[in-house]
Amino acid sequence: MNFLLPTWTLWRRDLIRFWREKARVAAFAASPILFWFVIGSGFGDLSVFFPGALTMTVMFAAIFSTMSIIEDRNEGFLLSMLVSPAPRLSLVVGKLLGGATMAWVQSLILLCFTRIAGYQTGNLLEVAAMLWLIAFTFTALGFLIAWQMNSSAGYHAMMNLLLFPMWLLSGAIFPPSKAVPWMRAVMSANPMTYAYSALWQLLDPKADQYASISTCVTATAGFGILLVVIASWIVSRPSPRTAG
Repeated sequence: MNFLLPTWTLWRRDLIRFWREKARVAAFAASPILFWFVIGSGFGDLSVFFPGALTMTVMFAAIFSTMSIIEDRNEGFLLSMLVSPAPRLSLVVGKLLGGATMAWVQSLILLCFTRIAGYQTGNLLEVAAMLWLIAFTFTALGFLIAWQMNSSAGYHAMMNLLLFPMWLLSGAIFPPSKAVPWMRAVMSANPMTYAYSALWQLLDPKADQYASISTCVTATAGFGILLVVIASWIVSRPSPRTAG
């Protein structure tokens, strides 16, 4: 109970706070749909960019949901949580579940357009499960970086600098098979490459496979677990950043 109650409370708090910001909900839901429609129409084929838009939606939503960590620190809520009897692991898990849930729900909105994009809809549960795994993994990445930051503006700039290259080199724009050797090596080290490849193969069995689905899922899950372990270790250490 000492673990479950604070975890559930943090998860519920993040969802309520997100839902109350109607403009934020609308922007996050409409932006990827508009982005996908414009880019897909430019290519003359709405199916071309759909997996990339899905990946972008869940990744960016997951990352920026963790900006609330910086807001909680500035408001003093984070300090209250750290000095409470609740295990610090519950703080990590609660924030990760809250951010991942928000990102996952936003990606499901775009997933409703799967048929319009020309993809099969028979395995949407598997696609939704993969979207949840991506959301949780990249929420953990955002948590890890946000914990080290004091400024929302600095966090936003840092994540844009990190996220766009990760997304561009994931296969969402061009497949690894068509990249030059040095770029292909970078793409193979990019965890987003495996997340995107798994998602694309689930949507289209004839997709250009970078690796098998099982390999991609394992790589994404392994990266997420590693991030959670590191985040839990960092949170367990006393840090002057959490003192104000």
